Amino acid sequence: MELTPKIEFLGLTFDLTIMIATVVTCIIVFLIAVLATRSRSMVPKGLQNLVEMLIEFSKGITRMTYDAKTAERYVVLSFTLFMFIFVANQLGIIMMVTAEAHHPFPALGITEEALKETHGIAWFKSPTADLSAALGMAIAVALYTHIVGIRSGLKSYLKHYIPPMGLIHLLEEFSKPLTHGMRLWANIFAGEVLITIMITEGAPWITGAPLVVWMGFSLFVGAIQAYIFTVLANVYISQKMAH
Repeated sequence: MELTPKIEFLGLTFDLTIMIATVVTCIIVFLIAVLATRSRSMVPKGLQNLVEMLIEFSKGITRMTYDAKTAERYVVLSFTLFMFIFVANQLGIIMMVTAEAHHPFPALGITEEALKETHGIAWFKSPTADLSAALGMAIAVALYTHIVGIRSGLKSYLKHYIPPMGLIHLLEEFSKPLTHGMRLWANIFAGEVLITIMITEGAPWITGAPLVVWMGFSLFVGAIQAYIFTVLANVYISQKMAH
């Protein structure tokens, strides 16, 4: 298991690897949006055509969940969410940056005890391969759904938590972000672990072909998980509107 450099600030622990990868993901998504809209034409081609296809794809997701009028309001959210998670899922497959440390560096959380288990330091990987990042996004979605529910009608929102079914609904609200985030994390984390094992432990002439196949499959899984996360986010939002 590789270490990741961490820093402590105000009693909180910040994972530098995840922070770097998250910033890179944001920059990539931003550049795609800027470059696709910089020189738009009536007959789209290249990157503009790809982004317009993704926007239509996002519209399809929202139309499955909301009525026609409401669906238009959530196209941007769905597009942004899908693009961010899709890019984040692929970063660790396309490029994982690791280094070796043979001396402790306590300021970055690299202690002598940790180095006894491994000398590998991961500086770059998929943000979604970290449980805190995946759960953080799921919790943010869950909080937004409650805001939507309150705005849709405070009385009907609170009625949903009145006994006898209120306790079940309350437990459901805690389980939703857990399953939402852990599903994403588990798939991406497992894929990257297997890739790391094939690269570092196996002989290239044995693991070479399986590694290429698995990396291709992991790219596909990353796209599917981005789609599932986005669809579930919209489903959870729509459920609060219904209540």
